[in-house]
Amino acid sequence: MPTEDAELTEVSSPKSTNGRADQAAQATLLAALFAIPALMCVHAANVSDADIWWHLRTGEWILAHHAVPRVDPFSGPLAGSPWLAYSWLYELVAVKLFARLGLAGIVAYTSGMVLAITVALAQMVRRLQRDFFLVILLAIVAIFSMEHLYMPRPWLFSILFFILELDILMQARKTGRARGLVWLPVIFALWGNVHIEFVDGLMVLGLAWAEAEAARWWSAAETRVRPAWMRGALAASALATLANPYGWRIYGVAYELATQSGALNKVSEMQAIPFRDLSDFLVLLLALGSAAALAWRRRFSLFETGLLALAAVLSFRSQRDVWAMAVAGAAILASTIAGSEKAAMRLPKWATAIAVLAAVLAVPAGFRAMHVNNARLESELAKSLPVRAVEAVQAKGYAGPLYNDYNWGGYLMWSLRMPVSIDGRAAFYGDQRIDRSLATWNAEPDWASDAQLMKAGVVIGPVKAPLTQVLRMDSRFQLVYEDKAAAVFAARK
Repeated sequence: MPTEDAELTEVSSPKSTNGRADQAAQATLLAALFAIPALMCVHAANVSDADIWWHLRTGEWILAHHAVPRVDPFSGPLAGSPWLAYSWLYELVAVKLFARLGLAGIVAYTSGMVLAITVALAQMVRRLQRDFFLVILLAIVAIFSMEHLYMPRPWLFSILFFILELDILMQARKTGRARGLVWLPVIFALWGNVHIEFVDGLMVLGLAWAEAEAARWWSAAETRVRPAWMRGALAASALATLANPYGWRIYGVAYELATQSGALNKVSEMQAIPFRDLSDFLVLLLALGSAAALAWRRRFSLFETGLLALAAVLSFRSQRDVWAMAVAGAAILASTIAGSEKAAMRLPKWATAIAVLAAVLAVPAGFRAMHVNNARLESELAKSLPVRAVEAVQAKGYAGPLYNDYNWGGYLMWSLRMPVSIDGRAAFYGDQRIDRSLATWNAEPDWASDAQLMKAGVVIGPVKAPLTQVLRMDSRFQLVYEDKAAAVFAARK
């Protein structure tokens, strides 16, 4: 029977003390990992995003009419044309946050979603990789490779749902247990109502099903899940996406967006990765690292190879989709790199929960510490958007039709409550109208032939835009307001 002195010696042994110290260090590092990306969003306080405003206006319309729009109520030239608000549920969330918190609600949405994405990504990597330091490293690289996407957009839901889906699939393939697959239809039912890129998730699910079917005759297939389960999960998830107000027609919108090549060349966020920032090279690092890790195994992995190929097509085609490579690359590297058992995570589940709670509490503390409030946000907004120009138009009562540029259409739709000539809904306006608007605002030789401009009663545009400069000398328009951000012209009668 051990003595009391022996028990005291055991409790205070160096090994036990070192173990507690390791756990404390890991918990602290994990809490920092969860909190820092969200706090970066609070610090950036991005409320001048071009598209959030037409989303808010749509959410407001849905609340007012207790229905989703099926024809456009916001555009001047295309009023009454068929239009589907495919992100209607996100728009309700956004407008509710705005109604309750004002501009701070927009920042709260972004920071909250980024926190959820960070936690989900770290958990996915942790379930694939035992080495704690590799978990932290892969999570950091993946999270910061998509920092340009941390804006108040519905694609944050796509990133989160993609991570959850991939986590479920990777675990089902590894263990053969299909219990987690029952969550996939739930995920896709929500995904189909918040963002159109649920189709990317369906393609990944299709890859997992194809691998399960191939495993019946191909011994090299690594999945352990039964084909029937994957077949059922795919069918149920596809049906779940139809649980939206528009039914199967939502796939028509997805097709239009995927085949609209003109916007890829004209809209900056849809263009290819420019490789000007560190985050761009982190995406490339994940892609090359994943390819190298798969090649090093010297065994063809159907699912991982297909996932990498799909992520490469999506991410390198359009920088707004770099999240696909960030998430896929982290998952592939975590599942293929052999980490050190000595560096395994030693945290109990409750410690991880406390790290999440600490990160959650850090976000409102960050708002207070960084003085992020509505007064400051309104001041910042006026520096980049036509806030004062809208006030001038409303005060003077200038009548439309309104002619505006592509980037400001969403904000003018929200603030001016006047039909706009164009806004950020690229698929709705189409390549031809986007090209025409961009050519006019660039004051290209045929700018005066723009029918929408010639019919305009009021023109609002960036003060430095080429069209703004030529309108100063045009006898058909009179400059009625100007500040550092915007200029307003009224048609002469």
